[in-house]
Amino acid sequence: MGPEKATEWHWDRPETALTLPSRYYYDRDIFEREAETIFYPSWHCACHDSEIESVGDFVKFDMLDQSILIIRSDDGSVKAFYNVCQHRGTQLIQERRGQIRRMIVCPYHAWAYKLDGSLRAAPRSETLEGFDPTQYGLKPVRCENYGGFWYVNMDPNATPVAEEFDGAVEAMSPFLPDLENLRFVEEVDYVVDANWKVITDNAIEGYHFKLSGPVHRELASLIDFDGYTLTANGKWWDFKGPPREVETAFGHPVAGQHYQTDWFYNIQLWPMTTIYAFPYADVVGTFNSIPIGPEKTLLRFGHYAPKSREPGDLSKAAIDWFNTQLGPEDIDLNLYVQRGLRSFGFDQGRYMIDAERGPNSEHLLHHFHVLIHDALTGKAPAPQRAAAE
Repeated sequence: MGPEKATEWHWDRPETALTLPSRYYYDRDIFEREAETIFYPSWHCACHDSEIESVGDFVKFDMLDQSILIIRSDDGSVKAFYNVCQHRGTQLIQERRGQIRRMIVCPYHAWAYKLDGSLRAAPRSETLEGFDPTQYGLKPVRCENYGGFWYVNMDPNATPVAEEFDGAVEAMSPFLPDLENLRFVEEVDYVVDANWKVITDNAIEGYHFKLSGPVHRELASLIDFDGYTLTANGKWWDFKGPPREVETAFGHPVAGQHYQTDWFYNIQLWPMTTIYAFPYADVVGTFNSIPIGPEKTLLRFGHYAPKSREPGDLSKAAIDWFNTQLGPEDIDLNLYVQRGLRSFGFDQGRYMIDAERGPNSEHLLHHFHVLIHDALTGKAPAPQRAAAE
C-alpha cells in the first residue's frame, strides 16, 4: 500500500465522519512517518523549571532514537543539547535527572564539555593536526519556557512555543494559579502496549466517564458533568468540569484543604503533553504519551506541588488515587482498544459528535485526528531534522 493510500481518510463533516482507519494505530510505515512529521518537529514538555533550579541540574528527555539534555548552565540560563559525544557518538548521560558538578564527561574517552555545551578537554587532541575544539561542542536543541515548563523541539525552525500554543497559559491560569511556582514531587512511568494515539484518544473525551468503570464514575461524581465542556483551540484544547458541592474527595474530607481549583481541569498541547488539576487537590499533574513503537508507549506521569506549602492529606490521597486507581483503569481501557484495532471485524467507527458539542461528544477526537492526518499528508509544515544540520 502506497503512502497516500495508507493515510487515506475522509473527515470533511465531523457529525457524519468515520474515525481514523485502524491501521493508523499499528502500521509501522505510518508510525515512522509520524516520527518525521510529528514527533521530532513538535514541542514536548521535558520538565518544570524547578527541576533544573541550580547550576548543573539536568533532565534527560528521550524520544525514540533521540536523547536530549536540558541543563542549567553556569550563567543561570537553560540550554538543551543532543545527548551525544562529538568524538564517536557515545551517549553521554543515562540518568533521567541529576546534577553535573563541573563538566559533562563522556564515559568512553573522557571528552569533557562545559555546561554551555562547549568542548573543554579532549585527551591527546593536542597531538592532532588542525584540531579546533570550538568545532566540537555539543549540538544544540531548541528549548523554550512556557508557563513554568521547559519544552524542547528538534526542528530548528519551529514556531516559538508561546506562538504555537497562543492563549494556553491564559486559559490555564485561573485553574492552575501556582503554575510557575511549583516544585517536583514525583514521577511514575508505565510502559503500555498501545499506540500513543489510543492513549490520547481516551484522554480527550468524556463519553466514557460514566460508562467505563467505577473509578471514572467516581471522578464524574465530583463535578457537574452536565456542564463539562471540551473546547478546541488549534494546537491546544482543554476540557473542564464545574464543581459539585461534595463533602469528600478521594476518600478525604474537603473542608479545610488547600487546592489549586475545585474544578476538574485538563489542557492538552499538541501533540502529546497534558497538564491537569483534579478537583480539591493542591497538586498540578502532567502526563506525556511518549511513543516507543507502533504499539508501545511510555506513559509518564508527573506531579508537582506549590513551593509555598506542603500537599495536604487530600492532595496526597489524590496522587495515590490517580496512580493506583484511575491510571490503571485507563491503561486497561487502552489495552482493550489496541487489541480490538487488530481485529478483522473492525476498521472504522462512528464519532459520537452531537450538534451541541456537549459533555459526551467526541468532537475533540475528530479535531486531534485532523491534526494527525494533516501532518502525515503534508498539510502541516515539513520537519527539518536538527541532528543532520
